[in-house]
Amino acid sequence: MKGIVVCAPGGLENLELRNLPDPGAPGPGQVRVAIRATTLNFHDLQVANGNAPTADGRIPMADASGIVEAVGESVHEFQVGDHVVSVFFPQWPDGPAAASVGSFAATPGDGVDGFACEHVVRDAGAFTRAPRGYSHAEAATITTAGVTAWRALVVEGALRAGQSVLLLGTGGVSIAALQLARAMGAQVFITSSSDAKLERARSLGADHVINYRQTPQWGQHVRELTGGRGVDHVVEVGGPATLAQSTDAVRVGGHIALIGILTGRHGDVPTSALMRKHVRLQGLIVGSRRAQQDYVAALDQTGIRPVISHRFALEQLADAFRLQEAGGHFGKIAVQW
Repeated sequence: MKGIVVCAPGGLENLELRNLPDPGAPGPGQVRVAIRATTLNFHDLQVANGNAPTADGRIPMADASGIVEAVGESVHEFQVGDHVVSVFFPQWPDGPAAASVGSFAATPGDGVDGFACEHVVRDAGAFTRAPRGYSHAEAATITTAGVTAWRALVVEGALRAGQSVLLLGTGGVSIAALQLARAMGAQVFITSSSDAKLERARSLGADHVINYRQTPQWGQHVRELTGGRGVDHVVEVGGPATLAQSTDAVRVGGHIALIGILTGRHGDVPTSALMRKHVRLQGLIVGSRRAQQDYVAALDQTGIRPVISHRFALEQLADAFRLQEAGGHFGKIAVQW
């Protein structure tokens, strides 16, 4: 079967298309899945370019969707022909995060082989059902970006109708969060350096759009737009360089979900402002299998369809990552075959 591997020391020039061994038949508790699509995330880029070193020859990509080809003994949840979506933390079925999710040791495309290949055999718990009527590319947006948005706003944020949400940028998590927040009756603020992308966000229902290059003190601007109160929730994807502005933008007693490090891994923390405003700052990475199942159920009920700005073939995975690095996308980048 065809597959892409990351050759040490990493780097997009070291993504290699190979003929890989077929994984064979599923054993007890396992399923064999024909993979049809994956989508790109910042974490995948870090693995591919060597910033998150992994084993030589690792198959990258955490997200996947496909069709069940065979089921092993004692598997009752899936049948041949079912459309399924991969789980980011297959060792986390439900409940609060535990020590087992403190690393990426079991995360596909990092600690174990991922899904940039044509077939896999995995434990049945490594997948959930896909939303009804979704294409494979649409379904592959769920694993990382979709579940992260769901956990940040619904599981941890307990988002309610009438509340307000601030989103940073127009990548996969932010656009999934925009769609989810609007479906739940929340007011949405969103930032970007691109007026064109902001207009696209407005067309998806964003109430207030802010060009952060033109308005460097965007935290203060958000407070002004909310009559001095601030927003209820911030989905913080930037990290060190944006956290101070997010803290300025959030209301007293508000919630900041820290889900990204696009501006770096280390930096200053606005400690006194966080304390003075009684902010709940929570770091999180994706979510449990149960959270994914609940998110899929919500997608089935709301009819939300993900935004995919570009599609590539498996052989073009490096080109897809280059587009991601350049910030040329809005929503998700899909690779399908």
